[in-house]
Amino acid sequence: MRRSTRHLAAAAAAVLATTLLAAAPAAAAGPTHHGIDWQPCAEVDPVEEVDCATITVPLDYSKPWGEKIEIGLARRQAANPDEKLGTILMDPGGPGGSGVEVVKQVNVLTGEAAERFDLVGFDPRGVNSSTQVLCGEDAMGAVASIGVPTDQESFESLEAANSALTDDCRERTGELFDHVSNLETVEDMERIRRALGEGKLNYLGYSYGTIMGQQYAERYPRHIRTMVLDGNMDHSLESTWDFMSTETAPVEENFDAFADWCESEPECALHGQDVRAGYADLKASARAGELVDPYTGEPLDFYGLTGIYTFAANFPQDWPLLAEDYAAMLAGESLPGTSQLQEPEAVENLFYPAWCSDYGFEIADFAELDALQGKLAAEYPDVEWTPYDEFALACVGSGIENTNERGELDIDHAPELLFIGNEHDFATVYEWSETASAQADGNLLTYEGYLHTIYGGTSECIDDLTNAYFVERAVPDEGASCPNLDFPGATVLSERRLPGAVSPY
Repeated sequence: MRRSTRHLAAAAAAVLATTLLAAAPAAAAGPTHHGIDWQPCAEVDPVEEVDCATITVPLDYSKPWGEKIEIGLARRQAANPDEKLGTILMDPGGPGGSGVEVVKQVNVLTGEAAERFDLVGFDPRGVNSSTQVLCGEDAMGAVASIGVPTDQESFESLEAANSALTDDCRERTGELFDHVSNLETVEDMERIRRALGEGKLNYLGYSYGTIMGQQYAERYPRHIRTMVLDGNMDHSLESTWDFMSTETAPVEENFDAFADWCESEPECALHGQDVRAGYADLKASARAGELVDPYTGEPLDFYGLTGIYTFAANFPQDWPLLAEDYAAMLAGESLPGTSQLQEPEAVENLFYPAWCSDYGFEIADFAELDALQGKLAAEYPDVEWTPYDEFALACVGSGIENTNERGELDIDHAPELLFIGNEHDFATVYEWSETASAQADGNLLTYEGYLHTIYGGTSECIDDLTNAYFVERAVPDEGASCPNLDFPGATVLSERRLPGAVSPY
């Protein structure tokens, strides 16, 4: 996933809503092969040899001959075209991540997979070079300014702001706003497969891109050659509590690992102190309105403390810096530079309608929210909250219909799918990958480390096993895992390849 207009962001996996499935045309209803007019991407250095194109697809698959929209594509060709096996279609996550922009910047394929496959990234409907979902900055800002409600009045303000945002986005976007669930994306993927001329699909999905693969496998199981799903969503989560609890659990675990590291390592700026007690003091100060950002001097509330600073406990490489930030806040000292994790708001906003269409978690009023927060604080007393929990508030009052109803995966007649999960993933948590893999009767490959998604990153072990699957369709042994490579100061996060580094979901 990527960050929402509110804070950070996150979440999901798959089951097909039968009403839309019934409305969707069969594979043979449209043209079988249009071809693609590839041209060099204008804004990319020609040395990179990246081609771009668009294809047209129905806006509404219940009206296949009606209005059309565009889907953007970018391609890096196989390094060894004489031994090319086909094309791997890739999505980096979201809702709202751009496969086109990732492919323009880097080839996420490694080793023999990069040698023998073209890589094609696509922009899901609503995103970037595809026909966009557009929302006004003022309407988005009105939602962002409310943040997490603190009483019934602010909860009702959030309901009103989300309703106004829906109206604004619909006016700017038109009919597309109500046709951006993952079920439509699955149909778009099938049209891409046909346009590429691929007999069967090879697919690489990161984060929110895994739900695209999961539901494609439900809809078109016989059209798959290989499918790698890295950092999986769980579309079978039954309740808002299930979502918030599973999202918060690894953050608590990762914070505790950070605290234990500080106790044992002299290099930690908080070494010799009770880290948990110190953080409890920071939370109390934030809630009392007495905490300031050490970089800006601006007031820092509990959610700012959690989202801008404590969230860094999920990245062992950043533990030394996080300890320095905490130490400065505890001492009331300022720090040079600017705080991290800030980003400007964008007018393009697929996240809002896609998330609500796919998940649609509900919270009735502030009393229910307060009760959920209380349960989180009791279950996870150190961190109490993760910015991803805010996703449960994203659709409050929006009026957007949950057309892609949550439920367990039901996949028959597909080849064995390869699921990858990081044990300490803070976004698409490991439990979700375990659940999705079990429901799909797939094979789960475990990375024993941290961060969010891993193929094409720092683990040669993961890459080698994944590439053997893509090239030879060799499935890793049951229970296969690769060792942790994430340690304090081990590597700079910005040096990691793009999908796992920049796409929270």
